[in-house]
Amino acid sequence: MRALSLLHRLGVLGGAAALLVTALGTGTAVAANGPIETGYQNPVTALPPVSRPATPHCTVTEMQNDFGNTISSPPYTGTVTPPKDCPGPWTKVVLDWSGSVQGRQYDRLAGVWIGGAEVLRTSTPEPTAAGISWHLEKDVSSFIPLLRSPQPLAVSLGNVVNSTYTGVYHMTLTLTYYQADRHHPAAQTADQVLPLSSVSSGAGGDGPAGWYSLNPGQSAVKTVTLPRNLTGVRLEVYARGGGCDEQWFDSVPNDLAAKYPNYLCGGGSYREVQVSVDGRPAGIAQPYPVVYSGGIVPTLWRPIPAVDQFVTQAYDIDLTPFAGTLVDGRPHTFTLTPYGAADTWTVDGTLFLDTDHGAARTHGALTGDTLALTPAVSTTETPGSGDTTTVRTSAHRDWQTTGWLQTSHGRVVSTVSQHAVYGNTDAVSSAGQLQVMTQQEYGTTTVTTSRGDGRPASVRHDWSYPITVDSDVPVFVDGDNYSLSATVSQGRILVDSTRIGNSWLPTAVTDDHVDATGVLARSAGVTTAADGTDSEHYLGTTDTGSCYDHSIAAAHGYVTADHQHPCDDWRGLADTAFAGNVAPLAG
Repeated sequence: MRALSLLHRLGVLGGAAALLVTALGTGTAVAANGPIETGYQNPVTALPPVSRPATPHCTVTEMQNDFGNTISSPPYTGTVTPPKDCPGPWTKVVLDWSGSVQGRQYDRLAGVWIGGAEVLRTSTPEPTAAGISWHLEKDVSSFIPLLRSPQPLAVSLGNVVNSTYTGVYHMTLTLTYYQADRHHPAAQTADQVLPLSSVSSGAGGDGPAGWYSLNPGQSAVKTVTLPRNLTGVRLEVYARGGGCDEQWFDSVPNDLAAKYPNYLCGGGSYREVQVSVDGRPAGIAQPYPVVYSGGIVPTLWRPIPAVDQFVTQAYDIDLTPFAGTLVDGRPHTFTLTPYGAADTWTVDGTLFLDTDHGAARTHGALTGDTLALTPAVSTTETPGSGDTTTVRTSAHRDWQTTGWLQTSHGRVVSTVSQHAVYGNTDAVSSAGQLQVMTQQEYGTTTVTTSRGDGRPASVRHDWSYPITVDSDVPVFVDGDNYSLSATVSQGRILVDSTRIGNSWLPTAVTDDHVDATGVLARSAGVTTAADGTDSEHYLGTTDTGSCYDHSIAAAHGYVTADHQHPCDDWRGLADTAFAGNVAPLAG
């Protein structure tokens, strides 16, 4: 709901929980027009937990810090050192991020860097006056090449504390190192991790956080020199929009936004993150439609967060077709561009490099690249009854990159191809106060590797990001007089597969859906409505490959049902996960 961009600036949202300060407690209070949510429990999620190997392990507290008025301060800094009691090799390393906050506060973006590489991006929940706490975990084993030696640590959480916004975020960060044994082999990782963050040797000292904060039209640019014996190059990209682009998926064309600037943001609804190598198009990441804990209507997300709200997933882009152009020992430039951005984006990237253990040098060439940096985007505006305008936006991507490398094992040819489809229908009425938006984005990325006369090996990643938002701002005068309501449904469906003969064998499945309704209103500074319902259903695989089926429902800020269902055979999920999520948009 684009009105929220204005409401954020006026301080209505981000501290919505604290708008209830005159009626705080637990449970709900009953007003003339229905219940008013006066508190809510700690955040919960249906996502599967990170598995913990049954091996000797050590937990190291890397940070305990209070983030008060830190909006203009440098990040927290320290040093991550391998624990002497748990020397490698490690089968897994897990990051735990725990926090508590009370009072009134916005949702805040946070990031963690180790050795200059962003290992976690997250955002915070909004507090109650009584206070809440939360915890998340992430497998960071892919960063083991950095963790083997002391590395600078940086943690950024830009917060504001003053007479109005009183919430201080009390945060703890730990790393747990699980030692490998014969039943739990050492984690398979890239040979080298090379950050592309905005600081070259780690976000430390008095410098900024490692992400790039980009205005419309800007790009993140980093020049690095890579090993001369590359065999594989993978790029991990983080990207989140801010301001009007927090909810870029319900932005409208500039002419329509100009008619109703108090409620709508411009720039249209299509976004992608483009990757270039030495100025040549190399890959595309389709950003997930993230909603922050204060987004649209804050009561939507209590206590179940929106998909991707707390543990932001990075986007993987295989750049191996370009490896032959990167092994000459010269500096090479990587560029990340949020295409279509209408406001600030925070962007970052890390390279994961494989090298030839049997040769000091490899050589090769890029032989094909059909990727263009101007996507085929079509937008129409159709007048309807009253002042309704229906905006339809569509886009598609079909591209391929191919390259070869001469290695100690012979010539290797790598091909990356992608097919992506985007559709967004947004019915805007009531002078911009009412939006009914449906967006579907889905596609397939396939990576094929051919070695000599052997059969090509192929892996495939399918994704679908459905979201619908039905939002209304029937009343908006100022921060003390307004009314908000919304219904939101969002999902993330992912299927990873490998080719076996003429068939595709699924190796991992995620089908995560969150559905929520919420209302929030004030009159003359008094909260007259604050309530919501929230549910999440996760069906898919765990990080060990087992089936996991978990559903949670909540109302008035508290869990009403929590069930983990029997789930034995998940492979059939790959055939059904996309059903109903990739159909063409109606109309």
